[in-house]
Amino acid sequence: MSPLRVSVLAYPGCFASEVFGVPDLLTMAAHVAAAQGAVEPSYEVFVVSPRRRVVASGGSRIDVSAVRPADVLIVPGFEVPPALDLDAALAKLEPETATIRAQAASGTAVVSICVGAFLVAEAGLLHGREATTSWVYADRFARRYADVRVRREKLVVTDRGVTTTAAFSAMYDFALRFIREHDGPRVARSTARIALLDDARSTQAPYVDMDLLPTVGRGFSLSVMRWLDQNLAARYDLPALARVFGVSTRTMLRRFGDETGQTPLAYLHSARVRRAGHLLETTDRTVASIAADVGYRDSGTFTRIFVRYTGRQPSVYRAALHRPHDTAASPRRKPRHPG
Repeated sequence: MSPLRVSVLAYPGCFASEVFGVPDLLTMAAHVAAAQGAVEPSYEVFVVSPRRRVVASGGSRIDVSAVRPADVLIVPGFEVPPALDLDAALAKLEPETATIRAQAASGTAVVSICVGAFLVAEAGLLHGREATTSWVYADRFARRYADVRVRREKLVVTDRGVTTTAAFSAMYDFALRFIREHDGPRVARSTARIALLDDARSTQAPYVDMDLLPTVGRGFSLSVMRWLDQNLAARYDLPALARVFGVSTRTMLRRFGDETGQTPLAYLHSARVRRAGHLLETTDRTVASIAADVGYRDSGTFTRIFVRYTGRQPSVYRAALHRPHDTAASPRRKPRHPG
């Protein structure tokens, strides 16, 4: 079989690590496959650009070759400083969006990493499709591309030949799935172990920090979120919640949904899971005790919801992320008396 042709699209301001992250993991997978008996190389990787020179974020210069036919085109993300004029930035990348559009038209599968989804959407490839991106920019993405069904909790979404991923490290989640499809689960598993990667992640929900999300235009939903956070263990009652904020249930769902892309109940579940995850990481309390603390009287229901949002059983989550207190720390020195 001929090796799979993989092109990575480099462009001004892109993250250099996202240009080379997937190719490096594919190189590791090729070595693993060879060690397990593969005769032919699995991948042929090129870094391409419609430009002659590319300077990535941080001033890193990237050697590029001309755009060529490929089986897969990977579009990395780009630097998004707080003051970035997104309209102007995307307009300057029109040669890249044209390249993405032309490659897709020729039958190439397109993959975006993180906010590379903005470029793929600008190219018109996400119209009517499901997609994901970094949770930090998911609201902004959803407002800009109202015709895209944004799955903000997902790490990797593939819809009719177009794949989008969440932030930065999700490129490895995609790469491992890619390796699994083309080299088999054994090679993917071994590659993940060698690279110290988690090959069982399925959602970015546990990483969401509401304090880091932009607040512009989200005053109503932020107030509702704050109230839900303060009443985490209370039984969910939509009519009662609506009365607290002086609106009808219909208005509550509409305004909260317009600002966040989800329902208050979905937010409550994610907030409970975040709190439970913190307790699993930092305490030795039982799962049943933690479930009750965050509002689930039935530990089975809690476990199902926790798995839905994190992709892991609570016990597995704790085993991977538990941070025990450092009991071996040096005792504090007694303060010295003056003189």
